[in-house]
Amino acid sequence: MPQSAAIIGGIQRLVLYETRARYFLVGSNHAQTKHRVLKIDRTEPKDLVIIDDKHVYNQQEVRELLGRLDLGNRTKISQKGSSGLSRTVSAFGIVGFVRFLEGYYIVLITKRRKMADIGGHSIYKIEDTTMIYIPNDSVRVTHPDEARYLRIFQNVDLSSNFYFSYSYDLSHSLQYNLTLLQRPYEQWSSAASSTEEEVHTQSKQDSFDIFEDEGLPTKVVYGLYNEPYYKYVWNGKLLERVKDIVHHDWLMYIIHGFCGQSKLLIYGRPVHITLIARRSSKFAGTRFLKRGANCEGDVANEVETEQVVHDASVMSFTAGSYSSYVQVRGSVPLYWSQDISTMMPKPPIRLDQADPYAYVAGLHFDQMLQRFGSPIIILNLVKKREKRKHEKILSEELFRAVVNLNQFLPPSHCIDYIAWDMARYTKSKLCNVLDRLSMIAENVTGVLRTNCVDCLDRTNTAQFMVGKCALAYQLYALGMIDKPKLQFDTDCVRLFEELYEDHGDTLSLQYGGSQLVHRVKTYRKIAPWTQHSKDIMQTLSRYYSNAFSDADRQDAINLFLQVYQPSEFKPHLWELPTDFYLHHTSTMAIPQDRRSYTLWWSEGVLSYLPVPYDEVPCEENMKKVKVKRMNQVDESIDIYTEFFKPYELTAFDDTFCIAMTNSAREFMPKTVGADPNPFTVRKPEETGKSVLGSKSSKEETILQRKTAASAPPPPSEEAISSTSEDDSEEDREDEGTVSQRSTPIKLLTESGESSRTQEQHMAKEPYGLNLAEFPSEDDLLIYQREPVSCFPEDSIYAVLPPQVGKNSQEVFEGHVMTGQGQVRALCREDMLMYREYIKNRYM
Repeated sequence: MPQSAAIIGGIQRLVLYETRARYFLVGSNHAQTKHRVLKIDRTEPKDLVIIDDKHVYNQQEVRELLGRLDLGNRTKISQKGSSGLSRTVSAFGIVGFVRFLEGYYIVLITKRRKMADIGGHSIYKIEDTTMIYIPNDSVRVTHPDEARYLRIFQNVDLSSNFYFSYSYDLSHSLQYNLTLLQRPYEQWSSAASSTEEEVHTQSKQDSFDIFEDEGLPTKVVYGLYNEPYYKYVWNGKLLERVKDIVHHDWLMYIIHGFCGQSKLLIYGRPVHITLIARRSSKFAGTRFLKRGANCEGDVANEVETEQVVHDASVMSFTAGSYSSYVQVRGSVPLYWSQDISTMMPKPPIRLDQADPYAYVAGLHFDQMLQRFGSPIIILNLVKKREKRKHEKILSEELFRAVVNLNQFLPPSHCIDYIAWDMARYTKSKLCNVLDRLSMIAENVTGVLRTNCVDCLDRTNTAQFMVGKCALAYQLYALGMIDKPKLQFDTDCVRLFEELYEDHGDTLSLQYGGSQLVHRVKTYRKIAPWTQHSKDIMQTLSRYYSNAFSDADRQDAINLFLQVYQPSEFKPHLWELPTDFYLHHTSTMAIPQDRRSYTLWWSEGVLSYLPVPYDEVPCEENMKKVKVKRMNQVDESIDIYTEFFKPYELTAFDDTFCIAMTNSAREFMPKTVGADPNPFTVRKPEETGKSVLGSKSSKEETILQRKTAASAPPPPSEEAISSTSEDDSEEDREDEGTVSQRSTPIKLLTESGESSRTQEQHMAKEPYGLNLAEFPSEDDLLIYQREPVSCFPEDSIYAVLPPQVGKNSQEVFEGHVMTGQGQVRALCREDMLMYREYIKNRYM
């Protein structure tokens, strides 16, 4: 079978018909020769009931079906004037289904605009949408907060930079899509599972051909359906409810970011340059509110930018010539944040959590290695030299993280780290920023990850220069130019620069609230003087957005992506003091069908019993428990309750906390009282008396929700004239640092008195040590596994005795002997000193 485009979605036109009991959504291909029907129940107040009619109708059959529905839903058959089926709206695709506190809504695309064309596949931008409430008014159960959630959801403007395609997977790169097309359909089906074979066989028979009846050749692989890369899909959660019950032709995935196309004519040959930017839906948000990375390695403002160059004279993937280059931008993959409660233009940068083993950076680069392979190249444009530490904090931590990770990678696959202080370089009158970026771009051989603090101005200029270098090699590979070099001020580069500036403005508006402040012309130092006033206006716009509107935008993003799902049993979205727990989920793979588990620690391995804490037998009956280790499924180990204490893991919706079931006070003597300090003097008469209070049942652990970072005291001379990420002023002369470490989660636990008897505590030394008992064999093995300390003394500090000279020792011994009444004989020096004293005292 000839190879051509993979048909991912064949429904391009939709019409929604309404009766009192149902909605009928009729979808068809562009030629309207094949139709499908969805039946949506309107009698359920809060549930979504959808029936997919598996039959593929022709135009005559669908007309007869609609006629029967109209006739059957009239109040009286004789009344020809009253219609039982009314046409509600025409659309071009389904965004998804969403529910707040009442019933479900359906979101439909009502206007679209073609933005680009790749290999005969059209890419559209959403121009307008509509939300339709599904349940009938007679069964609607109203809620007072429904309207507010609806307004928050609609704050995500779907007509602003959301893109889709019926036949091209925008969530994947061109290389991935073309690799998929190189596999014959028979090979695809044989490699799939039995379920997938059935789906593909059915799809081969009844999928739509979007080129049918349009005068185009129908060399199409039918039913080659592929799962999107959900990281860059923004309506994945909105379609999750219906994904498994409707035909995949109904599913249309949208991306958020940018899409633009420039058309060139090079020596009579038409060339299309397409720029596609995919914004990540993981850890998505606005500037200052989303910084760094979450616990799963997803970073803020992560965007994958792909530039596709192809010969437009042949619009076919199989016969045409195509070239693609991918770049990535994203926040520094560390736990860091900036607090905007102080209303400062540039709040201090703070590291919220210590990550000495670069765990979060490792997760992030692991995602990149899985998607792109090696090498991963980091271009870090953050400042390295500052008199007061601000951006330098991130540079130092990122460098340590890369060094730590590279020791675990083979030398040929190590992460390449390039650190260049672009802001400081810009201030020099003798240096050309773009020439230095061109040198860096020439040495890039893999996927480049560029970042500054905000990944806006500096990052966009650097990506443009790297893209310009890649464009020269792409045109050279396609045979358009004789050498891989492109000069500034040519039509080709000028159009390419405008494309990247539109790309940068769009991404900056989405994340920072304003367009770019510093552009390519700014770094070329050819910007007109009127550009400075525009930069000031963009700076003020960005500051206003960050200070006053970003919180509402963040709530809208959280609701649209279903990071937060409203419920009558949870606090409202606007009542949450922080969305930290919405974006930082537990890293442990815990099933959601149980509320608590019992954790065990043994030989450096953390395991858990799939038994709720209230079902764990008591210690008297539970002598031995066999638990399979998490990293060795076939090996079982014995854990004794005498040595390993159980821990309770409690789930609060999306938040997990670990609370000790036995307090640390149980291992202290009863004389400790309210002061657990080991250096506190204990009165002898209090020995054996318990001062811990009455025996009470264990209280439930409470997790106090705190904001990710509290506001530190601002520097006294912190006066920044610009809120852009590029500092144009000189560094301050003040020394010091504004970095503060804090932990966003604070765990407060309270536990009652131990059930152990006083005699047991009296038999042991303070803090639970029984010196008369020989250590167990397991404890000895753990102790002998590796040295406890690398210091010469068995202490946490390397303590050495003071080095004292012989003369000092003699003087000290003389003072000691004098104090004991043993006066040594006076020497000549003593007599001379005494005579000098008498002379000065009495003469």
